[in-house]
Amino acid sequence: MGCKIWQQQQGGGKIKILLSSATVKEPFQILITSLLSLLLPLAFLLLARLSTAHFLFSTAPNYPQTQISSLLISLFFNTNPTLLHALISFVSVATLMHSLSGRATLTTDSPGPVSRLYTAWILLCTLQVCVGLGIEGSIAAGIDGSGFGHERSSLSKVIFFLGLHETMVYWSRTVVKPVVDDTVFGYVKEERWVERVAMAASLGTLWWWRLRGEIESLVVMVEVKRELLIGVGIADFVGWWLYYLTVTIGMVKIVKGIMWLGVILLCRRVEANSSPVDSTGNEEKV
Repeated sequence: MGCKIWQQQQGGGKIKILLSSATVKEPFQILITSLLSLLLPLAFLLLARLSTAHFLFSTAPNYPQTQISSLLISLFFNTNPTLLHALISFVSVATLMHSLSGRATLTTDSPGPVSRLYTAWILLCTLQVCVGLGIEGSIAAGIDGSGFGHERSSLSKVIFFLGLHETMVYWSRTVVKPVVDDTVFGYVKEERWVERVAMAASLGTLWWWRLRGEIESLVVMVEVKRELLIGVGIADFVGWWLYYLTVTIGMVKIVKGIMWLGVILLCRRVEANSSPVDSTGNEEKV
């Protein structure tokens, strides 16, 4: 009887060890980090739909009154995107500075005291709820900007996607990952290729599902309003600026990739040219 009790205790201890092991923690950390990292591209999607809604307000004055039928839709139509513009602008500018200089302007260390960790989680969860409610409100209101971006070239979409990926990675490394790692592991772990693949796959899925057809309404709405002689608001201008700022980040990434490839090819060529000289020098010595 005593042996059975001891074996049961040993089994329970093994289960506790398994739950606290890296086998469970690491997939959980990757999942939470990927989901919270998607807040940035989802915020871009929300801004694009808000831009579409403002355009519909300008061209069809009766549109809001005929569509508002619930609290969720009312919240969407009365959303003030100022704080969202400020957050995305700050992260995008920091990403551009990091791409140009190679230095992070935001801290990548652990949040520190427990109070700071709680504050970071409150801010992330608040952002998650606000963006989620905004997306749900746009769906309930039937806002879809997928029909406004077909005139843009595929090259601009590719460059924007690269810039958005770079911005999302910077957001994840400087804001999301330190908070999640400190909560799960107690310290900030080094980024692994599995996390990079998970973030790229999640962004690629969101891009193919919605973003590639709607994101360019940030630019198209401004151009259409100018053609129709409709006043362009500050929110429209900021959305237009954020789009081209992200395109600039993508162009910087492309240029850096080309330079990196050129340096590798140059080094290989120098090694190939120097190897025959070394071999002939060795033969002369012999």
